[in-house]
Order: sequence, then C-alpha cells, then structure tokens
Amino acid sequence: MANLNPYDDFKQRFKLLVSKERHLVVNTLSNIFTMRLIGNKTHGDLAEIGIAEFINQFMYDFKSIHVGKDLFRAKEREEDIVIINELSKAQFPVSLKAYGDGPLQLSTDSDQKMFPYLESQGKDITDRKQIKAIFGSDAFGDFLNVNVMPLIYNEALKQCNIMIFDHAKAVTQTARIIYIGKGESFSGRSQGKGRKHPIYLFLDAQDNYICEVRYGGASANALQRGLWTHTRNALPYFDSITNGWIDYSHNHALVKLFSLALNATAKGHEEANYLLQKDIDRLKLKQ
Repeated sequence: MANLNPYDDFKQRFKLLVSKERHLVVNTLSNIFTMRLIGNKTHGDLAEIGIAEFINQFMYDFKSIHVGKDLFRAKEREEDIVIINELSKAQFPVSLKAYGDGPLQLSTDSDQKMFPYLESQGKDITDRKQIKAIFGSDAFGDFLNVNVMPLIYNEALKQCNIMIFDHAKAVTQTARIIYIGKGESFSGRSQGKGRKHPIYLFLDAQDNYICEVRYGGASANALQRGLWTHTRNALPYFDSITNGWIDYSHNHALVKLFSLALNATAKGHEEANYLLQKDIDRLKLKQ
C-alpha cells in the first residue's frame, strides 16, 4: 500500500468500502442517475457534488472539495474535485465523467498536441522502442497523470458502474499505433461512416482495441478530438471500483424534492439539510 500513488490508494479504499457497504454506493448512484429525469446532462454536473459528498460522508480518511466550473476552467489540468488523504496529507485532482456504456473521453487534449505528434511518427507504428518514446514524449505527458473517474451507465438495463481506465496497462500493452483516415475503418472497429475526422488507434499484440486519439484541428468539436476509449471494446483495460455492474432505480421523491427546494427559502433548506444528515447517519449505521 505504501508504494501506491495517492489516486491508486484512494481507488483501492473505495473498492474496499463498496465490497463491505455496497448499499451506500447503490443509493448514491441511483440518486445521481435519477437526475437524467430532469435533464440529459444534469446528472453529470450533479455527479461532481454527489461523489464529493459521498467521499466526505463515508470515506473517513478522505476529504473532497468540489472545484467548481469557474475554477475548473482556469486550471491547467482537467479536474472537477480535489481529494485529500487526511492521513498522508496527499491531495490530487480528479476529473469526473458520466457517460453511457460506449465511447469515453479520457482527455480533451486541449493543447492539441497528441494527434499532430503522432502524425510526425508515421501511420503504422509497431516498433516497441518508438511506442515507448511516444508515451514518454511531451505530447503524451498527461497520459499517466490525468485522474479520470468515469460513472458509466446503461439506461436501458438501469445499470451503472464506476470503471477506471488502466493507463499504465495501456502503455505496457500497446503494440501497434495505426492511422485510420476519414471514412475508413480497421477490422470492423471505429467504423468510418459518419466520422468526419481521422484517428490513431492503439492496439495490443492481438490487435485488440485499447484507445484512440482523435483529430484535434480547428474544425474539430469536443467529440472529435482528444484521447478516447470505449468501455465495451476495451474492457480488459478497465478496473471496476464498484466491483461490477450495479442495478439502480429512479428515485422520483428526489425529483419532487428538487422542485420543492427551488421554491423554498434558505430556512426551509436548512431544516431539510438537518433531516437529510440524520438520514445519512442512519445509513452509516445500516439502520
């Protein structure tokens, strides 16, 4: 445990908590994904404060601070919350993402460095030394340093999962990096139909999909640039810190609570907060 970096230590502790107190994360994730009843993007923003509070309430050696959108935009790194280990005093940023079970953006590559750098390296890269040099380059400097915590959901099945991409494993297992042009595909993966920009695919020794870097030019939007992977196609490169898929249900009382809260006063909110904290305390005691 001592040799783990702070985020890896946190992930192990989170996984241990879920193995012992699964009802806590089931409850919180159900409430977060209930927010999709309010709006398709609402759950992503509320997941940030929901997970930050989950850490504060249930992970006793950790404290979490929601960075906020204004501060987030001013940061050099992608982050939504900051987690502090109150024993070691180590702190680290985490980027929270809520995505459906499919394509997942790991980094926006806001400086647009990755794709142009790969273009300078060739179109079908298989030399192990060259691949190692690519991961060690300045363009890929954040590949191992971005702490992404994806909340993945399958709305049709009402299931969710916190699946974390294993960047270190991706580095060691990448055996081929291949350019796929506009309108092209590779062995049935990343089909080109409807795709307006080229990508670089990262594959293992068996040509299994690991991740991809999408074109990051001026004409590309947020969905067409940066570092991406796919939760189904790259399953061996994910670690579920919820120990697998969780069945969730919508909490319609929570939607009613929001509608009432938006029309209530601060005094009413304070009284409600007191009752909610008492309920959380009961959860901790499994009452």
